[in-house]
Amino acid sequence: ADLRNKQVVCVKSGEILGYVSDVEFNTTTGNLDSIIIFGRPKLLGLFGKYADIVIPWGDIEVIGEETVLVKNDLPYCEKQ
Repeated sequence: ADLRNKQVVCVKSGEILGYVSDVEFNTTTGNLDSIIIFGRPKLLGLFGKYADIVIPWGDIEVIGEETVLVKNDLPYCEKQ
């Protein structure tokens, strides 16, 4: 619940990827596996949406009070 609605920023480009919408847990170990950012709508939502962005836990550098910084040189840091 603490991660929800935190802004996710790519370290390489400084681009705001979106907000944490959901998380994936490993039910056997109880560890957090990844965070999910729901895809942005295409043209006011009339043409669907972009794919969701799934960021593995290992790619997260810093979790602050309001933002989450993710590592650079990753495909989700490129503009969609």
